Amino acid sequence: MGIEIEKKFTVKELPKDLDKYPYHIIEQGYMCVNPAVRVRREDNKYYMTYKCSLPEDEGGIGKTEYNMPLTAESYAHLVEKCDGNIIRKTRYLLPLNEDAFDTGYLTENPMIKNDMESGNIKIELDVFKAPFDGRLLAEVEFPTEEAASAYRPASWFLDDVTGDYRYSNSSMSEEKI
Repeated sequence: MGIEIEKKFTVKELPKDLDKYPYHIIEQGYMCVNPAVRVRREDNKYYMTYKCSLPEDEGGIGKTEYNMPLTAESYAHLVEKCDGNIIRKTRYLLPLNEDAFDTGYLTENPMIKNDMESGNIKIELDVFKAPFDGRLLAEVEFPTEEAASAYRPASWFLDDVTGDYRYSNSSMSEEKI
């Protein structure tokens, strides 16, 4: 079990030289959206995820998340049983923007500075495929809610949509296309 603390943003423009960054090819479907139970193929890895906000998490941006490995065969069997749209996307892994935190914050939080410099905190840019061609969302996952609150978004982000269900993958799975 882990706690996922992330902020999500719409994107006004793609970063330059996107093809130079590492990426993952992702396909996922939802068996249930509340709580979220999804199956995912990420490159050649397969797993099932259970994600929810527990009562003790209410008011924060963290969600409790469990990941369980699957075989390719079990993924293929389960994805057939998913409701709604299957989500397909390329997830680019970009370094965190250099101005993500002010200098004083990084001085007071050397662990965050180290995580930033080592690439443990990065921007995950999702470029969606059909039926959501053209949709772009960026996420940044943080080790603490304090770091998430102190974060200054990248210049190519548009709106902070953290916590807005309409921008969740589970909501996309329910969209009428």
